Amino acid sequence: MNALLFPGQGSQIVGMGLEFYKNFNLVKNIFKLADDKLNYPISKIILEGPESELQLTQNTQPAILTVSYSIFKVLKEEFNFNFNDFNYFAGHSLGEYSALVCANAISFEDALYLLHERGKAMQEAVPLGDGSMIAVLGAKIGEVKDLINVINKKDGICEIANDNAEGQVILSGNKEKMKSIQQILKDKKLKSIPLKVSAPFHCSLMKPAAEIMKDKIISTKFKDPSFQIINNVTAREQKNPEKIKNLLIEQIYSTVRWRESIIYMYSNKIINFVEIGPGKVLSGMVKRTVKDVNCFSINSITDIKNLDNEFKK
Repeated sequence: MNALLFPGQGSQIVGMGLEFYKNFNLVKNIFKLADDKLNYPISKIILEGPESELQLTQNTQPAILTVSYSIFKVLKEEFNFNFNDFNYFAGHSLGEYSALVCANAISFEDALYLLHERGKAMQEAVPLGDGSMIAVLGAKIGEVKDLINVINKKDGICEIANDNAEGQVILSGNKEKMKSIQQILKDKKLKSIPLKVSAPFHCSLMKPAAEIMKDKIISTKFKDPSFQIINNVTAREQKNPEKIKNLLIEQIYSTVRWRESIIYMYSNKIINFVEIGPGKVLSGMVKRTVKDVNCFSINSITDIKNLDNEFKK
């Protein structure tokens, strides 16, 4: 039993997808489609940078979709990889859009537009420097929730943005509130790392972004996905297009329940997790959360050939 995973923000790197771009006209066409749809050279930013441009949220999100979708299409059309044995598609935050595109629920062009607009809206929801995010390492989710409950008696926002894996929780909120929780974590001998992000994603400070995106998402054409899509908000599958739209709006300011998503898929007999797109972040999260599973990260042609060999055994 297999699941396909699509990465989110943080996995980007200048030059991602270059090998596929050089070797397959299919990928060149996808990159050109992205340029044409967005009306600026996103492909150049992906392949050449500069990094400062790629790191802008409005560029990062469509860029990662473009690379993930390209690898998926190479697997499917150039290597005739059979996805019929895949039970679930799941994506981390913006990766949920990649999953929906690859499951034929939304067109690549529409998802590109939505992610570009989503990136802008999320960036502009909070003035630069007013919010921050931190990673809490080595603590159970319940322990982190208890600490947040203590600190949230004071003014400000501190919420769980990402429940990523066993022992990896991301917090998001007002900068001053984040400093307070960091001090409490330090007193408790719990490790925390400030994240290099431009806004406090996946917390209630993002509700203005959700309002901006609401009409754009609702007015976009969605179809029934051809695979079960695990969504971030509920950590369960959803096939109804209208419900998927509402969950994508809610996702902007809600916790990404990734650890629960992995556990749910594992409880439904998934033993092979295949991550396609830049980086190996999701494979690491899977390994920290469930045991006795196989993880494959597809970033190169060699990776595809190795995957093909594994699945033919």
